[in-house]
Amino acid sequence: QMFIRDRFQRMKKPLSEKEKMLASELYTASDPELVRERIRVRRDLKRLNNMVYGDDPDYETVLRRILPNCSPDVQVQPPFYCDYGYNIRCGENTFFNFDCVVLDVAPVTIGKNGFFAPKVQLYTAGHPLDHKMRGDMLEYGKPITIGDDCWLGGGVIVCPGVTIGARVVVAAGSVVAKDIPSDSLAAGNPARVIRSLKKEN
Repeated sequence: QMFIRDRFQRMKKPLSEKEKMLASELYTASDPELVRERIRVRRDLKRLNNMVYGDDPDYETVLRRILPNCSPDVQVQPPFYCDYGYNIRCGENTFFNFDCVVLDVAPVTIGKNGFFAPKVQLYTAGHPLDHKMRGDMLEYGKPITIGDDCWLGGGVIVCPGVTIGARVVVAAGSVVAKDIPSDSLAAGNPARVIRSLKKEN
């Protein structure tokens, strides 16, 4: 019944481009509402990226506006880049080092004690394989989930739709295109599990 009701509501009122984006459907990124939201966050990012971490009284205020759904103790070493900010959720004691990029057209969920080395890139955004659809400027997003106590080394890229379990270490320069189970050390392009980090009792 809920499925039928949902279909009826969609037939009654077409989804906005933002609603399509958040539902991981094809959408048009040039939609005026989405453009306004990206411009807003980029103004704040411009301010943040000109600040000295730990030595600017407005740092916390600006960071809270950019990442309203992250733990209040999240630490970001500028420069930092994202699309919307509100799609990023991270637990306590999360740290982003220099030059990290989060393309958050879909939700990016990070657990507590996450450590992200310089130039880590989390990409939820994707484009159709069909060139005609790309030419129509359609795109989509798939969520990224990263568990508690993870450490991603320098230059790691995480692709759309990937889930990384808890207590995972990803070696520098790796490209994570598939899910990584908890308690693993992963490395390579594409990243593969090198060994288990699970401690024997």
